[in-house]
Amino acid sequence: MPVVRPSDAVVHEMHGARFVSYVRPSAGSEELCAWRGEIPAGTRAPAHTVSRGEILLLLSGELLITLDGPPYRVDAGDTVVVGPGSTLAVENPGDESAVTWVTTSHALEATLADGTRTVPPWAG
Repeated sequence: MPVVRPSDAVVHEMHGARFVSYVRPSAGSEELCAWRGEIPAGTRAPAHTVSRGEILLLLSGELLITLDGPPYRVDAGDTVVVGPGSTLAVENPGDESAVTWVTTSHALEATLADGTRTVPPWAG
């Protein structure tokens, strides 16, 4: 079915954030994944290197995005292009939750600084 209802979304929690997966192979998408990220105030996710490109649109709130260098302040309405092989860290320094919409191709792998590799369930 080409319409994914909120009740069909799958929720995952990791590193203090919530990932609400709408588009993924198990929901009928052959190539793409898309999810809403909910990052509470004060949350800092660990840096990780991504195997595939991502597009992150900040819907509300503010974030500090570190992408292969110094941090960028990102405000609601801004879009971040994360290239494959980039190292990404996300922090919410604000007083309210930040909400993102992220798209990527399926089978994205994330590698943490300690070498741990994973395919996040919302991107698999």
